[in-house]
Order: sequence, then C-alpha cells, then structure tokens
Amino acid sequence: MKSSRLIAAWLALMATPACAASDPSFLLTANLKDLNAYFPGQIANGYFSTMTAPRGTEGNLAYMVAFMDYAKNDVSRPAAIPGWTEIDYSTGPSHAGQFWLNQVDMDPTRFQNYRQTLDMYNGVLTTRYRYIDGRKSTDINVQTLVSQASPHLAVNQLTITPDFDGDVDVSFALNLWAPHQPRFPLATLDGPQMQEAVAANNLKLQPIPPATPDRAPLWYHGDTHVLASDGDTGAFTLWLDGRAEQGAGMAEAVAVALPQGMRVSDVKLYKDDYRLALNLRVEVHKGQTYTFTKYVAASRENWGGDAKQDLALATAARKAGFDHLLAEHENAWHTLWQSDIVIDGDAKAQQIVHSDLYYLLSNSTPDTAWPIGACGMTPGYTGHVFWDSDSWVFPALLLLHPERAKSLAMFRASTLQQAEQRARERGWRGAMYPWEADPDNGSSQTPHFAWVLDEREIHVNADIAIAQWQYYLATHDRDWLVHHGWPVIRAVADFWASRATYVAAKQRYEILHVTSVDEDYSDVPNDTFTNASARKALEIASAAASIVGEKADPRWADVAKQLYIPFSAQDGHYLDFDESVAHDIDSWGGSSLPMLSYPSLDMPMSADVRQRDYRYAIAPIEQSHRDPNSMGLTPLSIAASTAGDSADAGDWFQRNITAHVLKPPFNVRTETATNNTGYFATASGGMLQNLVYGFSGLRIEEQGLVQAYPAMLPADWKALTLKRISFRG
Repeated sequence: MKSSRLIAAWLALMATPACAASDPSFLLTANLKDLNAYFPGQIANGYFSTMTAPRGTEGNLAYMVAFMDYAKNDVSRPAAIPGWTEIDYSTGPSHAGQFWLNQVDMDPTRFQNYRQTLDMYNGVLTTRYRYIDGRKSTDINVQTLVSQASPHLAVNQLTITPDFDGDVDVSFALNLWAPHQPRFPLATLDGPQMQEAVAANNLKLQPIPPATPDRAPLWYHGDTHVLASDGDTGAFTLWLDGRAEQGAGMAEAVAVALPQGMRVSDVKLYKDDYRLALNLRVEVHKGQTYTFTKYVAASRENWGGDAKQDLALATAARKAGFDHLLAEHENAWHTLWQSDIVIDGDAKAQQIVHSDLYYLLSNSTPDTAWPIGACGMTPGYTGHVFWDSDSWVFPALLLLHPERAKSLAMFRASTLQQAEQRARERGWRGAMYPWEADPDNGSSQTPHFAWVLDEREIHVNADIAIAQWQYYLATHDRDWLVHHGWPVIRAVADFWASRATYVAAKQRYEILHVTSVDEDYSDVPNDTFTNASARKALEIASAAASIVGEKADPRWADVAKQLYIPFSAQDGHYLDFDESVAHDIDSWGGSSLPMLSYPSLDMPMSADVRQRDYRYAIAPIEQSHRDPNSMGLTPLSIAASTAGDSADAGDWFQRNITAHVLKPPFNVRTETATNNTGYFATASGGMLQNLVYGFSGLRIEEQGLVQAYPAMLPADWKALTLKRISFRG
C-alpha cells in the first residue's frame, strides 16, 4: 500500500460535474448469455421502487417506503404495491397464433441483439432487442425510471419498430398481486415450529438459483388490498386506491401517451382480481417507429394524496412530456453524483463502489424520518430496521449525503416513545429500542423464534445514541440536537445506567445476560463490543448535556468510568467477552473485536494493543469454515487499517469484491455468497465506510474531521478521492 498518493478528501466549493454518463463505472449491462444467472436489480428513488426484469416490459414487484402489512399473528412485512411497469405487446390477434411478449420464453431465436443496461449515473434502465414472433419481427426499446426529481412519478416507455404492416395489441396494466401462500404466523412460532411449518409446506430454507433468497419461504411480501379502481378509455388513464393489510392507505394512477397521429381501432378497460389494464389495438406500418409512454404516480398515507391526486400528477407529467421528466430526473441524479468516491487504478472496485452508492441512494430519502431496512425496499429481513441502519448505512451517507443520513437519525427520534415504553415494561429506565423495528412505527417486529435477540442484543441502543451524536458532530446543528438528538441520547444513557449492574466485590459495573454482536454467543456477561459501546453512549450523554444546557445525570459518568471492558493483561489485548465464557464456536463472525475499531465507535487504545487485538481477532476468522459474510469483511479491513497493516487492509477489501456476494448483472450485493439475501444495504454501507473512513483514516470527532490514522491505499491504486464531502456546512 501507498500513503503518499492518497487524496484523503477533496472539499469542492462549487458544484462540479461527475464522470460522464459514458464512464463504464456507471454502466451495468446484461446480454442474452447473462439471463441464466439474472438477479433482479432495483430502480427506485427512496420512496417507491420496482425490480428489473429481462424484457423491460414485465409486471414486476414494487414496494413503497415503510409501507407495511400487519396481518394477525405475523410480524410486519413490506406490502407489495400494485406492479406498475407492465406494457405487454402482441404482433396480432391471439387467434392468429401470435403470443403476448411477456409470455414468451426468452431464447436466442426469439430475442436477438439483446442488451439491457442499468445506467447508474442517469438512473435509467434501458432494454433493447429484436423480437421475433413467427414471420413478424419488431425492434424494441424500453426505458424505465423512477424519478429522483419528482418523487411521486415513474415512467416506462416502449418504442417499437415493426417490419410489417397491420394491427398490433398493446396492454398497459397495474398488476394486483395475489396474497402470498403459505403465510406463517412468525409472531408466535418458535424455532422448531418454524422449521416444521416450512417442511410441512414442502418448502426449504435454501436459495433456488439464480435469484431466490434462502429465506424466501419466510421473507415473502405482504398484501395490498385494492379498495376501488377504474379507468377511462377516452383519456387513456387508470387509477386505484388501496390499503396494506391492517396498515396504511396508498394510491396509484397511470396516464398513457400514444404516438402522435396513431390510429386506434379498439380500446377496452380490463378489470379482474389480478389486473387493471387498458388494452389497445392499433395500426402500425413497416419501418415506422412508435413510442408509447406510461406515466405512473404513486402515494401513501403521510406521503402524498389519494388516487384522484395521483391521477392529476400522472396526467400533468404526460402533458409535460417524457423528455422533460427525463431531463429533470437525470439532473437530480447528476447532482447526487457530485458527491462521489473516485478510485484511480482499479476499474472493478470503482464500478462496485458506484453500484453500492447507487443502491443506497435509491433506497434513502432526504430530510424525512424514514429509515433504510437491512435490505432496502425489498422483503429481505421483512423490511425491518436493525442496528445496520445506525452503524453501517448512516455513517456511509453522513459525509456524502448528510440530508439522507439525517432521515435515519430522525427515525430513531420519531420512535423514541415506543422505545421508552419497551424499557418501562421491562423495569428499566430510559429507552430500549427493539432489535427489529418496524420502519413505519418503530414497534418491535422480531419473529418469535428470534426473541432472544430482541431482549439481549441490546448494543443496538448504544449504536443509536452514537449515530445521533455523529450527526451532531458532522453538522453542529445545535437546534436539531436540542429537539431531536438529545432526547434520544439522554434516554439511551438512562437505559444503560439502569441496565448495568454494580458488582461490589469487584468494584465495577457489568452488563449481564446479553447476546454478543457475534450472535452465536446468546447469553454472555460483559460482551466487549456492547460494554464499550454503552460506555461511549454514556460519555456522549454527558457531553451533549453541556451543549444543550441541561444537567447531566452524575450516574452516567460514574457507570461509564467503572464499566468493565474485558481485557487479557497476560496477552495484552481485549477479549470478545467475559473471560468466564469460552470463545470456541466456529461462528459467522469469528470475533467481534474488529468492531472496536469501527469508525463511529473507534474505542481508544494504544497502537500496540490495537495490533495485538487485530492479530488475536483474525486467527479464528482465518480458520473458520463458515461462508464469507459481506457484513463481516468491512470491519476486518478497517481494523487492519487502524493497526497499520496495509497489506491486510487491502486484502480484506479485495475479498469483499471477490467473495461472490455481488450477483450479476447489476451488482446486487447479498449477505453471503450462497444465501441470495439481497439487496443487502448493510454490506453496501460497510463497503463505503471502508473507503470513507478506513483507507482515509478519517474520523468525525468533537474537534472536527480529523486524520486519526495514516492514510493508505491498496497496492495497485494510484489515488482515492472523496469528492464534495460535507462537514459542518
């Protein structure tokens, strides 16, 4: 590694354009040969989404921010909203032997010159091919986007050039998904019962290649019930109002734009339990090009209005035209890309960094109180919010897009009352945030079979307070701290002061009966990461109190000062947890000690101890037989960086690229190489932290953005630029 050639940070005073759209690091492409391993990507703007599909015209599953289903006896889960992407096409009447495009198998004899490109710089999916239907062929081009400039809007545009004269059928639909079966009562099933229920339904908790997650039998989508729907064949519009199962209301509307002067011989409104559509028969001529544009507007309770208002938005977008919508959308993406991470010397790493940033930006909202689930707007981990939001994703966004990081912090502030109620129910003071939080209301939604995590993996409370403090340190927004951050920090400190136990014989405080961050250890005393994080949360509370003009509880400082952090005096390094517990499980984490160097915690210690910690921690990891976990690789690289081991820091980073956790063709990051749990926002946030804080050595401290550790680069890199970062304005 080299340190002299690192550009630690470039603070641009004026907006500068990002790389040109032709920059290959922003382009992800699929050809026909890639379809056997096709893992769907995502097109989204933080508020609503759709998945990609090979033809570009399919009806795909779609989701909306924090829009949850609350079925009886189940945990909450993302309700799939009516799919809005479908535009189907037939070269002639079905009785003449032609087929609908979306029902035809994609083989090389029928789909020629195929290419699908996700342009992350512009936020547009483009799909091109020549479609062969018997003796007729049609050149097809599809463009799909969800607007970054007008968050309620999306568009799917189909352009056809037939090699024949005649009538063709075109269908514009909203897909109304059937309730998922079987549905399991995850709020009541224990572990063995859950396994039995899966087996009894002839299912397995294993992934089916290329794109089915291993926990798909449990992580299915929730239901949206359509309450009212209709369309207008004269105005070429559709609309519907719906509601998630026992949840919030939503709406969608469609306005279709036809090619100018096109002759329409028939138009019908089609409605049944699964589809709301406008079906058109139109006349086409050989060699002429026809463009059909489907403008979509969507909303939910607390974000927008009803179907009537969405219809007005969709028809207004149609009036303004596709070029106008596209230009505003692309400009919004270009503005986002002004903040970037630029690598000189590793094209593959650069493309992966851009895809990780693309997915985080696609799943985050600016200046709201909506969080990011562990798998974004997908059913992964049932859409729930973990410490991942505070310790993995939040820091990755904080310097590049603080307005989006703020939303994650605000989610915790807005759900403080629920956390305080949980603490009271258990006899603790302050606030006890849930392990798995509902993204809309903050309630605990941990499946019953994982209840132990909800009760004992309590480091989440310290993670939340630390993130609140990091936001203040990065912005110096005292007004925000007074009204939002301080109440959370104070309540978390009260929780730790009451949760810690004073052991008089040892003259110290201990935290007992916790699940370690290395979750295979489910009931241990004095988990080191938990105790170190709790100590920092208590220290933060005292510091925050002086800033907001409040009196600090003296017990905070007392507990923090005397809180036990397990350490081996004989070997000169920290332990994973209390020495009374054997550290002998071949666990997925191997050791949680690298987390002590994680940027937001960064526990103070001498350089010698830090190096011994790192060597002690990696021994069981290197000997483990468990699959590489994309979440666990980042702390290892950062810990190596802080220990001054530049070679290992680069090796762990490269392993995060080569561990087969990026699924083709759109770099969808999964949790492990085999479980298909994607898109895994947690690991994307960690990967970006590896660059923003790991190689750079930067830390956010009270005194400013400091160079806490020597900067370093992987051996083949020439430079790393953190471009247009934002710190205290």
